[in-house]
Amino acid sequence: MEAAGTLERGLTVLRALVAGPAGRRRATDLVRATGLARSTVDRVLATLVHLGYVRAEGRDMLPAPPLMELGEAYLACGGLRDPLAPLAERLAEELDESVSLAVEDCDGVRFIGQFTRRRTMSVAFRVGDLLPAARCAAGLALLDPAAPWAEDDQLIEPGLIAVAVPVRDREGKAVCAVSVVSHTSRHTAASLRDYALPRLRKTVAAMEAALTEPPSPPRQKEPTAAPDLSRTIKDELGAGFLQSLARGLAVLVSLGSARGGLSLADAAKATGLPRATARRSLQVLERLGYAACHDARFALLPRVMELGYAALSERTFGEVVQPHLADLVARVHQSASVGVLSGDDVLYVARVPTVSIMTVNITVGTRFPAYATSMGRVLLAGQPGERLAAIVPEPLTRRTITSPAGLRAAVRQAAEDGYALVDQELEEGVRSIAVPVRDREGRVVAAVNVATHASRASRADLLRDVLPALTETAARMAADLRHIPARP
Repeated sequence: MEAAGTLERGLTVLRALVAGPAGRRRATDLVRATGLARSTVDRVLATLVHLGYVRAEGRDMLPAPPLMELGEAYLACGGLRDPLAPLAERLAEELDESVSLAVEDCDGVRFIGQFTRRRTMSVAFRVGDLLPAARCAAGLALLDPAAPWAEDDQLIEPGLIAVAVPVRDREGKAVCAVSVVSHTSRHTAASLRDYALPRLRKTVAAMEAALTEPPSPPRQKEPTAAPDLSRTIKDELGAGFLQSLARGLAVLVSLGSARGGLSLADAAKATGLPRATARRSLQVLERLGYAACHDARFALLPRVMELGYAALSERTFGEVVQPHLADLVARVHQSASVGVLSGDDVLYVARVPTVSIMTVNITVGTRFPAYATSMGRVLLAGQPGERLAAIVPEPLTRRTITSPAGLRAAVRQAAEDGYALVDQELEEGVRSIAVPVRDREGRVVAAVNVATHASRASRADLLRDVLPALTETAARMAADLRHIPARP
């Protein structure tokens, strides 16, 4: 396959995959949806799996959290979300109504920010979703930016009402719209307008002021020269890896490294590719509506958000970690769980048990005292000292550490080792080992453990056979959580 054609076919397969029910499709489904040869689809999927953008579960193919970096590249390149999102979130809190940020995308509007209020009747639009411009307030505000405001009185859906105002850049061009969205059970269109419009206009004025400020830092760094990693991977994997697809996606992501995009030379430098190779990729992205060139700079367009961003951004913390937990159990053949700190307890938020005559019987939602569990100890290791000092340990078995000094020492040891092993302190016969899971800022947000009966695995067995797999699993969870705004 020629290079440009390979990138186009790869994006075609990717669009068909994310359009499937729950983003889950088989190769045969993708062949029918795209009209491409089975061999082409198989090679595209193999490449996307290797890049981490797609995950295989048996014969099913699913978009994986790292795929969100494509949409994140657009959001960074566009330069609207970061300065405007805090103001939109504050407006949602002030009004106690949902607030949306949307940009024009051909004959529709695509949402780049959603700040919803949790209610029985709540807005279900997601970041990345596309709506017809003529049937929603944000779209109407962008279709006629000279109008001071626009409203949606149940145009898009019965019961849904909204009022929107365009936001202009320093040249006076309407670059996005901010809308306040409610339900007829709370407002009429007129009452929402009277209630929300004054504060909405005030927020838009603040947004427009924010857009006139220079990007921070004032001078963007020159793109750092990067090696072309696809060459090494191609040498390792051979014909099953589509190097030109990997290079094209790398060029797409590189455009998000600077507000307003990159020149051809900078895109080539950022990806480590020859200028001719980068140019071919940029031409394909332009032709497909994913990028545009202005003043010799290539910038991403909102259509990039269609590549799985909406569905992936909606995944919960449990949904992100569950596949990795299942892989861990398949490797070590022991039950595994993910827990978070809730008060002085560990709360189980994900679990994959093994099937055996004798098993550790724990379900999602179970709580145990943090001081007597392996997950609790690694979670407490990430907490301030006064949090630990407030815990009064009680004996649960004859092995439970009950002295405050002993607990402090155990938690300190867990912090130094990077894991905690608890031997029958929670319950006689239960032995477990845990490691921390960190978020994108490096903070401990959860823990993952393997628990077994003491007769099935010694302490040495857990350290030798389980700890390496446990550490790898936590790293994979953390890698996915860097892309997903999910919190436990």
